[in-house]
Amino acid sequence: MTNLILAAIAALVVGIVIGVFVGRSGQGTTLRQRRAEQQIEELRSEYTRYQAQVNEHFMESAHLLRRFNDAYRDVNQHMARGANRLCNDEDWMEELAQETSRKRLEEVSDDGVEPPRDYAPKTDPEAKGTLAEDYGLKKGDKPATQA
Repeated sequence: MTNLILAAIAALVVGIVIGVFVGRSGQGTTLRQRRAEQQIEELRSEYTRYQAQVNEHFMESAHLLRRFNDAYRDVNQHMARGANRLCNDEDWMEELAQETSRKRLEEVSDDGVEPPRDYAPKTDPEAKGTLAEDYGLKKGDKPATQA
């Protein structure tokens, strides 16, 4: 009978040891899951803060640009009113306009740069332009007539 009691106590001790190991292994995964969920929540809150900062930045940028545009418009209107009030001599304004157009023409011709052409200049008197009816035909061939 003592052997039976000793076997029961040994089985109880072994069962407790096995139960403790199983319980700890189950808690390990639960603990890891909790840590992972906590990290996910931290990342979500950080992302939400970042989004709020980006929105705030662009809202402030839009406000500052609106103020800048208003100030630019005010300066432009002030300069136009001052010019109208202080420079109302029509002859002087016409002379200024002619002088600026003359300077623009001189600047263009001084560069040596010509505007692009939509045709190639003829260098050879016998050369045909691409818009000629017989362009690309051999000598003696007649251009086709359209009906």
